[in-house]
Amino acid sequence: MSRKLKKRIKRVGVGASIYLAAVIFSRFAPYFYIGTLQIHTALFVFLAAYIIIGGDVVKNAVRNIGHGQIFDENFLMAIATVGAFFVGEYAEAVAVMLFYQVGECFQSYAVNKSRKSIAELMDIRPDYANVMRNGAVEEVGPEEVAIGEVILIKPGERIPLDGTVVKGNSSLDTMALTGESLPRDVAEGEEVISGCVNLSGVIEVRVSKVFGESTVAKILDLVENASGKKSEAEHFITKFARYYTPVVVGLAALLAVVPPLVAGGGWASWIYRALSFLVISCPCALVISIPLSFFGGLGGASRAGILIKGSNYLEALADAEMIVMDKTGTLTKGVFAVKKIVPSKGVDGGELLETAAYAESFSNHPISRSLVQAYGKAIDETRLKEVEEAAGHGISAVLDGQRILAGNDKLMKSRNVEVGAVEEIGTVVHVARGEEYLGYIVIADEVKDDAKAAVDGFKEAGMKNIVMLTGDRKKTADAIAEELGILEVYAELLPGDKVERVEKLLVAKSEKGRLVFVGDGINDAPVLARADIGIAMGGLGSDAAIEAADVVIMTDEPSKIVKAMQISKKTLSIVKQNIIFAIGIKVLVLLLAAVGIASMWAAVFADVGVAVIAILNAMRAMK
Repeated sequence: MSRKLKKRIKRVGVGASIYLAAVIFSRFAPYFYIGTLQIHTALFVFLAAYIIIGGDVVKNAVRNIGHGQIFDENFLMAIATVGAFFVGEYAEAVAVMLFYQVGECFQSYAVNKSRKSIAELMDIRPDYANVMRNGAVEEVGPEEVAIGEVILIKPGERIPLDGTVVKGNSSLDTMALTGESLPRDVAEGEEVISGCVNLSGVIEVRVSKVFGESTVAKILDLVENASGKKSEAEHFITKFARYYTPVVVGLAALLAVVPPLVAGGGWASWIYRALSFLVISCPCALVISIPLSFFGGLGGASRAGILIKGSNYLEALADAEMIVMDKTGTLTKGVFAVKKIVPSKGVDGGELLETAAYAESFSNHPISRSLVQAYGKAIDETRLKEVEEAAGHGISAVLDGQRILAGNDKLMKSRNVEVGAVEEIGTVVHVARGEEYLGYIVIADEVKDDAKAAVDGFKEAGMKNIVMLTGDRKKTADAIAEELGILEVYAELLPGDKVERVEKLLVAKSEKGRLVFVGDGINDAPVLARADIGIAMGGLGSDAAIEAADVVIMTDEPSKIVKAMQISKKTLSIVKQNIIFAIGIKVLVLLLAAVGIASMWAAVFADVGVAVIAILNAMRAMK
């Protein structure tokens, strides 16, 4: 609980005690007269309670009027309660302000609790880095460490910067980033990302990114700015309050003046009704609970390892009707391994693998890395020249003075190399030297453990279309699609083809529906940006993912997308409940107040009571 909230609760408590004393005192306190004006002695005790409880509200109302911000909740509460004093309803005037302040305290508590759920993620910010300089360990701020420097991370410390382990091994707690409780083991040569906690051994890490470009900095920036992108519901409430408040003030003024002028007399009764009307009309329940619901939804998603860049994207997920997924790294593990080496007649299998490994040695693509790993020997870069990569086709290079090719059949055909039909399940890498075909290598990827559960979850969520896009061969794509239960598959696509295919799917969806594209965030940035909602899978450490995507799944689990959609639908359901409940109750009690049935006490319920109930409902979005 914040110091400011504690101070407010203490002040309201003191004011409430004086109010109770005033109520008791008013039962037997005498009246006195100023001329013909009769004044109750208890007025002064009620005024003391009112000033203590609501003095800040009146002060804010006067200050806001001076700034041109007239029609807000401070103005409504001030004019209604001050007016109640003038018509002699002292107890009700103080009670209205008391319950309003109780509601404000409750609101502050709810917002603080919601912010705390987001702040827990902010704990990933590192306080310092132990950098090794001149043979000694120096503790500095993470911002002061340069790329290439080596940092020392002891057990229990948070990794301050992204880098590669150069000495030692350990287990890392990644829960703050991914929501996963199982620790991750790291050893020499493996990459680590900032924000994780070192659990066991001492490790030395060579820094690969400055702090401003590190994973933790990008995640913190994303979370801090998420609340700035408002949903349609929040925009609606902002506009609604802008026009609604002046209208109800005008209606209250008419209610106080027109009936007495038309019917004659009864000014006190109609003014009382108008004041009740003002209290009821305060739009606190909507203005507070709707943003709080979205804030809670964003916080709940963050704790589950799902970063959503704004409540507008959280809202849009509820309208998703079509989901398009890249295959490699999204539905499959993206960890390739050489399964089969098929050399041409007269070609040695070792020579075929060596040629492919050298051709692919400059690429960071998972397929390239798997070939180099299978070769298992050091690459002599002096043997290579003129390395060229053709996106979606393969690699061309000069090895020992001869042109070599490694890629798909499209690359071979473009260089007049004849290849036969290959009936293999997996990614086929053809290899050639000049125009001589050396053979092919089959590389296979594995389907992720929860990919089938994710696809089943999409179907249960009512997705009209589940589509898989891949640059892989059609036979391989069809086999994986059949295993997962995906009916619509487009294979052998270049990066530009994926964008074109998504454009066609966007035209096919309904007007209100949303198309979601899920990719690995590295090669799919153009498609992520083009989709209604771009989701980057396993985006930790990927600059392209965090920049291009609207949602970042911080683990490699596609089932988290289903979770994100469930959070979205739950949040939207809570928002709709609050809108219908708050407006419905207010309209009903406003009508009752206008005809004199609802008293100031009913007005307190319609304002504070409805606000508290709406806030309690909104807090469910955090769970």
